[in-house]
Amino acid sequence: MVEQIDLTQVNWARAQFALTAMYHWIFVPLTLGLSFLVAFFESIYVRTGDEDWKRLTKFWMTLFGINFAIGIATGIILEFQFGTNWSNYSWMVGDIFGAPLAIEGIFAFFLEATFFAVMFFGWNRVSKGFHLFSTWMVAVGSNLSAVWILVANGWMQFPTGMAFNPDTARFEMQNITEVIFSPVAISKFCHATSSGFQLAALFVVGISSWFLLKGRHQLMAKRSIIVASVFGLLASAYVGFTGDEAAYSVAQKQPMKLAAMEGLFVGQKNAPLVAAGLINSAKTPGDRQDAFIAEVKIPGLLSLLANREFGSFVPGVDDLVYGNKEENIVGAQERMEKGKIAIDLLRTYKEASKNGDTKIAEAALKAFNDYKDDMGYGYLSSPEQAMPPVGLTFYAFHIMVILGTIFPLLFLLFLYFNFKGNIQYQQWLLYLGILCVPLGYIAQQAGWVVAEVGRQPWAIQGLLPVTVANSNLTTGTVQTTFFVFLGLFTLLMIAEISIMVKQIQTGPEGE
Repeated sequence: MVEQIDLTQVNWARAQFALTAMYHWIFVPLTLGLSFLVAFFESIYVRTGDEDWKRLTKFWMTLFGINFAIGIATGIILEFQFGTNWSNYSWMVGDIFGAPLAIEGIFAFFLEATFFAVMFFGWNRVSKGFHLFSTWMVAVGSNLSAVWILVANGWMQFPTGMAFNPDTARFEMQNITEVIFSPVAISKFCHATSSGFQLAALFVVGISSWFLLKGRHQLMAKRSIIVASVFGLLASAYVGFTGDEAAYSVAQKQPMKLAAMEGLFVGQKNAPLVAAGLINSAKTPGDRQDAFIAEVKIPGLLSLLANREFGSFVPGVDDLVYGNKEENIVGAQERMEKGKIAIDLLRTYKEASKNGDTKIAEAALKAFNDYKDDMGYGYLSSPEQAMPPVGLTFYAFHIMVILGTIFPLLFLLFLYFNFKGNIQYQQWLLYLGILCVPLGYIAQQAGWVVAEVGRQPWAIQGLLPVTVANSNLTTGTVQTTFFVFLGLFTLLMIAEISIMVKQIQTGPEGE
């Protein structure tokens, strides 16, 4: 079965999904954070009655609306790909995965859409209080909508609350509460949304910096910077906390991903944290080469962060691929053997059930239940396939962490010079504020590279490899749609940037 898989087609399907997901995530995090900033701006307007705050609110609301619309377009295409390129995945886990996506649709198209219309078109048509309420509902609804997408993704990283049905070869929902409140899902939601708040703060600070450099709308820019910088500082503290929790959940539930994030091949006690390093690209599991050409380490910190205990053992890639008896770690090699037995027993059970041989079917099913947890490993052709791309995961993780550490320092600088009253003269800082907008997007994309590349080769962690989850399509078909989506999304992004730039150049209402 494994030998018949067209890896070229699988890799093109992977590339197409990565393309769609990364384009979609250009728009989502800004929506999550900017919606709350707009709500804060309008709250100040309603509180003070100052028309300048109203013009400021409407300006940022317009930019939010442009981004929101493009995000919906890319999100719809993203969800359809589960049925087109990943039909085996949809068949096997649709009972579980479909539920949060359906709930997300209810939030997106009912709660958000209803209040979105009032927020944009209700000025002077409804009371100030109701309009403010609608703006807050859009902010809350946008983030509640993200809950369900991230619950679905969290379940892919740590499948729980389900059982495998051998008669249908499907994973079926058993406990939706376990799915929703999975520790991985919770940490993923908190970290993703808080990083979106941080990006939105960078966006507002960056655009406001441009206005100050141009000598335009200085009052609006300064006010925007103060609110966004405070919001960004609070978000940055939350990002740090949720990032630590997310890393801890990865260490406990996805140790192979943690090993890749840290470039750790040989597990050790009192493991050091790699602050920065240059990966040895020639390194392979089980060899004696050094994992790094050069690195900067903090002794013992990885053990503390991964297990909340100094001196504890952190498994490396070699331990998880080949096993470690001293630490009671079962490696991919042993799990592959059990997985192949599970596949054979499932086949025997289904054939016996079809032929009406009850005794053989019952015996096969009983034995299958002893091996079923390792069934996904049975589709791997070598134990080394259980390892994700270490270099890409390592660099993406460290880029995300380094940038996430820089951003709060930027917010502090903006607050300091703003309160001193001379921020418009700090051109170096204003240019830095503009530069940090694209850096914020890079940090966002790096985070999702860690999340998705770090769990390869799995579509469902430990249960369903990507090579089994795909649809029976030709390579040419997937290649064609890849380039169609590439062109379409690129045009959408160019259109959004053009509209954004035009709106920014026009400035707030009433110039």
